[in-house]
Amino acid sequence: MHPPRPPHPPQFTLPDIDIPSQFDILVVGAGAAGLYTALCLPESLRVGLITKETVALSASDWAQGGIAAAVAPEDSPSLHIEDTIKAGAGLCDRPAVEFLAQQAPRCIQSLVNLGVAFDRHGQALALTLEAAHSRHRVLHAADTTGREVTTTLTAQVLRRQNIQVIQQALALSLWVESQSDRCQGISLFYQGRVTWVKAGAVVLATGGGGQVFAQTTNPAVSTGDGVAIAARAGAILRDLEFVQFHPTALTKPGADRFLISEAVRGEGAHLIDDQGRRFAFDYHPAGELAPRDIVSRAIFSHLQRTAIDPATAHVWLDMRPIPADKIRHRFPNIIKVCQHWGIDVFNEPIPVAPAAHYWMGGILTDMMNRTNIAGLYAVGETASTGVHGANRLASNSLLECIVFGAQMADVKDEVMVVREDLSELVPLSFALGENEWHTQQLQLEELREKLPRLVWQSAGICREQSGLAAAIATVESWQQDFTALPLSQFLLALRPNQAANFDLSDVDRQLRLWAETRNLLDVANLILKSAAFRIESRGGHYRLDYPQPNPDWQVHTLIQRDYWWKSPILDD
Repeated sequence: MHPPRPPHPPQFTLPDIDIPSQFDILVVGAGAAGLYTALCLPESLRVGLITKETVALSASDWAQGGIAAAVAPEDSPSLHIEDTIKAGAGLCDRPAVEFLAQQAPRCIQSLVNLGVAFDRHGQALALTLEAAHSRHRVLHAADTTGREVTTTLTAQVLRRQNIQVIQQALALSLWVESQSDRCQGISLFYQGRVTWVKAGAVVLATGGGGQVFAQTTNPAVSTGDGVAIAARAGAILRDLEFVQFHPTALTKPGADRFLISEAVRGEGAHLIDDQGRRFAFDYHPAGELAPRDIVSRAIFSHLQRTAIDPATAHVWLDMRPIPADKIRHRFPNIIKVCQHWGIDVFNEPIPVAPAAHYWMGGILTDMMNRTNIAGLYAVGETASTGVHGANRLASNSLLECIVFGAQMADVKDEVMVVREDLSELVPLSFALGENEWHTQQLQLEELREKLPRLVWQSAGICREQSGLAAAIATVESWQQDFTALPLSQFLLALRPNQAANFDLSDVDRQLRLWAETRNLLDVANLILKSAAFRIESRGGHYRLDYPQPNPDWQVHTLIQRDYWWKSPILDD
């Protein structure tokens, strides 16, 4: 048994640095996918790892439940494959799922070798059961598995001489060479200025886009940056309508939407309503252990029927059926967070409701993480590999980051090593009067507040055509307002030979607000239009006006530059 983990991850503070104007590979994002990718890249390559916060602040760090792998004697990759495909509601690409499950045990061993301290029973790795898994196969480190993984990976990254970590830097756009249509770097906001950094390849590992929804378990950094940046450069995107809503996020005024892990229900916790009744069995024979989308809709539907204000209402998660010693051992962080908000999990149930949790869709990639743009790769939640289908199986997300991150070990021959000097960047300056800037800032902040509410109402757990159409029109008008802002006019006109300096107070916060608002507007538009395009219900996409799956829609949806089409799933 390991000692209790601290409530907050260790912060790796790194000094601000002057960054080179070129790398062999740039990795954007420092969650599990970005960190592991950086570690797997050949050590002969010069790697820049870019994160807009500090390292160890990502959705991976928040992942509580664990990481799935068939390592038990009574389990097998083939059972893991079937569970994943069943959860994916007909949209998993079988070759990708087979690769994920077959590589899982080797990748777990690699994490153990790097120093990840998974819980054990004696010498054996401890395994728990989560919803829709047919075997105990979820490895964990108490209820802070993501933190254990990212903290260990970060420590390893900081030891590598070939990796330069660039913190509090914001990738704004991809640098695509017009003649060859090849990605050759990014524009980057760092230390108060916009500059261009050249690279032989770029890997987007920026996580999900939960902040486009008013209720989300994702951290503030999850603003869909990778998908938005890639979309604007002409990348093909896939299945963006499929968003997994986690059924049990702590719902208390003033509290963060803290995720109460699926593993709590796996260990025996009950979902109950105000009358103390286990209502989930009204919606599915597996009750609390049905797939996440079904449990989320069960709670949503129950609150629609029984609550005065369903948008703010909650049900209860009762941990009291679990032995107290097991709660202390398995869920110390949940105990701590609930205690902080005045909830004693040993003696009272936890108020919970669904929140946006995981984005199944993303940038279309092949098994080597390649996109349709030469030199551009995507790994983790920002990618669409085909493993999750319409509904991700619990604890396959950290696994995907590791399995597909490992694929980047073989990338060296594809990277165009950059050695030529960049021509000198032409500096441009941008200034606004305090009053003008304040007005612009208020407009951006208003968009940031209104947009997630709109998307939650129109493309949340339940969707229908009229709400989607109205929301699309609203978002498009907001995008026009955004483009008309003076700062937008200046930044959107920047070219790769131009750097930008800013005569603005608090410029780092202002530029981040601008960039994230731009990305969220684009992501909202993509999700809304994808949800309107798919006229059926399946997995994480539920239409009130088309409540059944339709065999004609057992296909992927693809988007490129505002053009939508269908693509068959891979089944052999």
